[in-house]
Amino acid sequence: MEYNKYLVVVPGIILAFILYSLSQGFNNIIGIELLGYSKSPISTAMIAILLGIFFGNFFKIRESFQRGLDFSRDYILKLGIICLGIQLKPFEFLNFGKIAIPLILICIISVLIVIKLLIKKLKIPTRMAYLISIGSTVCGTTAIMATAPVIKANKSEVSYAIANITLFGILSMLLYPYFSNFYFNGNSLFVGLFLGTAIHETSQVAAAGLIYDQQFNSPETLNIATVTKLIRNTFLIIMIPLFAFLYNRGKTKDKNYSILSIFPYFILGFIGMIIFRNIGDHFFSTATNYNWIEVINFIKASSKIFLTMAMAAIGLSTNLKDIKNMGHKPFVVGFVSMLTVGIVSILTIETYLRLFT
Repeated sequence: MEYNKYLVVVPGIILAFILYSLSQGFNNIIGIELLGYSKSPISTAMIAILLGIFFGNFFKIRESFQRGLDFSRDYILKLGIICLGIQLKPFEFLNFGKIAIPLILICIISVLIVIKLLIKKLKIPTRMAYLISIGSTVCGTTAIMATAPVIKANKSEVSYAIANITLFGILSMLLYPYFSNFYFNGNSLFVGLFLGTAIHETSQVAAAGLIYDQQFNSPETLNIATVTKLIRNTFLIIMIPLFAFLYNRGKTKDKNYSILSIFPYFILGFIGMIIFRNIGDHFFSTATNYNWIEVINFIKASSKIFLTMAMAAIGLSTNLKDIKNMGHKPFVVGFVSMLTVGIVSILTIETYLRLFT
């Protein structure tokens, strides 16, 4: 019957949700119970993909689950990205954005140039380089997962890129709060801008800002770092269509080929969610209207659940042997990307911001 083709995805979706639940439980135990934070600084999505890789490589995943896992990786992922737009309020960013946006642009362009040169030097796959570069410059794992479908990256390339970004993101999350305090002599504006541009994941930026706040008593730094990162996340709207166009350019003989043919239309949903948030904030006060606050929080929570389910699905479908065959060169690119975005951020803050602020 017609509905059977929809039912076949249910087992895989349920499996992805179970792994999400396990990941959330482990995250609470590690981040809250063991480390003592009120909110865990560890990414639940990172734990989900690690659990998925573990179970996917030590146990054989039945074919009956695979369609649902594919559905989670493709469609639930896009739904999660759309829901992410609810946390962005660009109209509030205008004053701060004129400081942060030039810094973010310079960091993005610098990393893209460096990675372009490394591709030729190390001869790594173009898709892998694109995934690592957008993960390093925009918003880490989310950017990788959003870009993968439009450049037709395979599961192993996605997993490798995510592992790459996760490793170097965690290193920068732990080291940069102390380094930036020393280097910028405790200037909350400069430290916040640096943390917001030089660390990959939103959760890692928030964790680094929290570490800095707790160590050096500077809540301003946490706010600046978070806002900078959220502004940086909005560049997904530009970077994904751009990467899709650059990657697919010249790969088809169709003379009518254009960016519209490979445009990721779910990005329009992402933009629509941003508009929805701003319209809602205009009509309902987030300080007094608790129903509107509940709507925002529900969509935020849903985005995390959907994205984590997609991560689990990617992990379950990942073969470690394939990743091993890719070699160490992509990790070299990831390490150089981390250093590049950090150094460029410092240099830009030193020159541009000291002149104009």
